[in-house]
Parts: sequence; structure tokens; C-alpha cells
Amino acid sequence: MVETYGFTPVWQAAKGSFLPLMEVNSWLTGRRGIALPFTDDCAPLCASQDDFEPLFRGALELGRARSWKTIELRGGRKFLGEAPASLAFYGHQLDLKAGEAKLFENLDGSIRQGVRKAAKDGVTVEVANTEEAVRQFYDLQCLTRKKHGLPPQPLEFFLNIWRHILSQNQGIVVLAGWQGQKIAGAVYFYLGGRAIYKYGASDHRRQQLRPNNLVMWEAIKWLAKNGAMTLDLGKTSLANEGLRRFKLNLGAVEHPVEYVKFNLQTSRYEVETDAITGWHNRLFRAMPVFASRQAGRMLYKHWA
Repeated sequence: MVETYGFTPVWQAAKGSFLPLMEVNSWLTGRRGIALPFTDDCAPLCASQDDFEPLFRGALELGRARSWKTIELRGGRKFLGEAPASLAFYGHQLDLKAGEAKLFENLDGSIRQGVRKAAKDGVTVEVANTEEAVRQFYDLQCLTRKKHGLPPQPLEFFLNIWRHILSQNQGIVVLAGWQGQKIAGAVYFYLGGRAIYKYGASDHRRQQLRPNNLVMWEAIKWLAKNGAMTLDLGKTSLANEGLRRFKLNLGAVEHPVEYVKFNLQTSRYEVETDAITGWHNRLFRAMPVFASRQAGRMLYKHWA
């Protein structure tokens, strides 16, 4: 995030506790403190509310000194008493310790059928951590973001993920191929027994082959064999029932993910609306991919 977007790290640490923060300085959305930009769930590393309070006070003091509009925590609401959630999502976590046979059994029947269909129809899967794999995934990501009416992240962001995470053997790209073309893929991070499903994309013209089911299943197997004990499937909008159902059908356990935003100008907690859809979706769906990529390069950092 520092190299791609120019954000400024401003960590808060005390007595073994840690609050990761970055300053986002945007002419479009203002100067803000976020823990952390573009993360789904990043709770403070604190054992108790007593450990958290000095970190949060320090963040408030820093924010006022640096003229921040707001401080946003993406996780850790339990440390803030009666503070309302600014946004709420579903989170899902999959236990990988059960063994391959049990993991497959725990999949919903529709997922198992999709895995078998993809394999029967000749879909193949490869696991890689190369720059070329990242670039192939990015091509699919641009197609998926266009379908959803959103600009893609800059290519440089994914190349920095490759440099700092994947090339250090802390993540993988799983790609599905069919008749010489890449038709689906996903990016996973893993460290210390925990894996995170971070990005997924596909060519919607090949949905009938069910490549996403096969990608996820092959990733689950690979991660479990390589020491991951849990797989975090990321946040899901409360309005996205289809994605929620897909994650539950993998056998995942659901939990709430809540953000908290404190307005330093009004000294009040804010409650927001998840702007998952709107006029902007129609605009970006209409754009050709090359124009959408340019828009993402210019605008994405402001939406941190």
C-alpha cells in the first residue's frame, strides 16, 4: 500500500499490543486514518480493552495533530463498548484440519457436483506463485470487475503483492484453464497456519464449466496439505446473499465483521450505508476494459 498508493504507516504500539494504521491523504476523500486500507478484517492485536485504550487514545491524538477527518477500525468493535458499527458484513472461516475426505464431504452437494463437472469437462488447475500467474489472474480480475461495474485495482498493486508476499512463499495463485485459456483464478495468502482467500475472478462466459468450484477445492486441498489450519474467506456484503450462500456451502462457519468509524471533527461515531450498488456500476460496466483500468489507476486509492 505504501509503494502502490503512497499511504503513510502510522502504527500505534504499547506493552505488547499493536494497532496497525495507515494515513490516507486524498484530495477526493480527505485525510483519514484507516486500520487497514483494503483489508476485510484487521482487528487490533490486543488481549483486552485495557490494552486497547492507550493505543486508541494515541491514534486520536495523532489524528487531530495531522488533521484527519476520521479514524476507521476494520475490526475490534468489542474494545469500544457501546460504539455503533459504521458498517457490518458477514465473515466466514473454514476449518482445514479435518482431512481431505471430510473436507470434501462437508461441501454442499452443489459444490461437489460443480467440482466433478469441471474436472469431467476438461478444466485443469495449476497452483503457482510466479509473476506470470499474477498477470494472468489480473486479466481475469479486469473482466470480473467490469461485470460487477467496478474499476480494477492497478496492475502495480498485484505486482507488489507478488514481490512482497507471493514470491516470499506466503501466498499462491490458483488458475483454472480450459482449451488453452485461463477461465478462473484466485489469490490466497498464508502464514503461521492461517490462510486467507483474498481475490477471486473468472471469465463469466465459461460459468457453465463451474471453474470457480474447482479452483476453490484445489486451493483448499493445497493449503491443507501445506500446513494451513484455517481458511478465512473474507468479508461478504449483507446484501450479497449469493456469495454468502457459496461460502456457507463450502462448510464455513459464519461470524460478524464490524467496522467502527470515529469522526474527529464532530467527536462522534458514524454509521454508514454499504454502497454496494449505484449509478457508478452502470458507468463502469459500459467502459471498455482499457478505460476501466485507467480509471482504477487514478481513483482506486481514494476509495481506501
